[in-house]
Amino acid sequence: MGLLNRGLSISLAALCLSFAAEVALPAGGQPEKQKAEEPEQPTSTDSAEVSGEMHEERRRMVQQDIAGRGIEDPEVLEAMRRVPRHGFVRKGDRSRAYADKPLPIGQGQTISQPYIVAYMTEMLELKPGDRVLEIGTGSGYQAAVLAEISNDVYSIEIIDELASWAQENLAQNGYSEVKVKQGDGYYGWEQYAPFDAIIVAAAAGHIPPPLLEQLKPDGRMVIPIGGVYEVQTLMLVEKEASGEVRTERLMPVRFVPFTGEAQS
Repeated sequence: MGLLNRGLSISLAALCLSFAAEVALPAGGQPEKQKAEEPEQPTSTDSAEVSGEMHEERRRMVQQDIAGRGIEDPEVLEAMRRVPRHGFVRKGDRSRAYADKPLPIGQGQTISQPYIVAYMTEMLELKPGDRVLEIGTGSGYQAAVLAEISNDVYSIEIIDELASWAQENLAQNGYSEVKVKQGDGYYGWEQYAPFDAIIVAAAAGHIPPPLLEQLKPDGRMVIPIGGVYEVQTLMLVEKEASGEVRTERLMPVRFVPFTGEAQS
């Protein structure tokens, strides 16, 4: 079955699990508000201390929660095996780094659950050498996964503290080639456009026109569309060679909101 049809055939169980892509919902049905706290910055020593035990947990995560739920792209699976998620979360959350759920990273933001990271990456259909733009760097984890497939990755984070922390995380874990800047992702990164693929890790009420403009013909974008504290829809956006844009609804998700110009 082609990737374009896979989003429509996801089981009800998978949809329910992926509903908490960014913000976990408590029993009352409303998302919990994260405290705007400074993220703890891991050190190289910390990563070395846990790398041994984390390797087996990462292997289990990929087998059970990624491949086990239908992700098939071998490059995506290998990327998920290689990137140490525990190097992109706060120290106190490292014991939970390979659970298939989002985790808080401070500043009211979260790191996406691994399945969603893998699914969104697979939907981009990346090839080595593709130029990729990520909106919402967070802790740097998704950018690291992208960098395992392409060596031409650019990422924008609107929160200055997270942009700096993500750069440190990426450098400490071997992904210093990823270019990160602090800024409003709504406007994309015109200096390096056009992009073969764009991945957006925050929900907007519409597809930002600058991102569509910076997407190459035959390019693909994955973006959650919907309001704050609502069930959003993960969308696949394809720009054909003619410039015509096609969209496809993939699955219901819950992401933190796109801030900056997107909220105007």
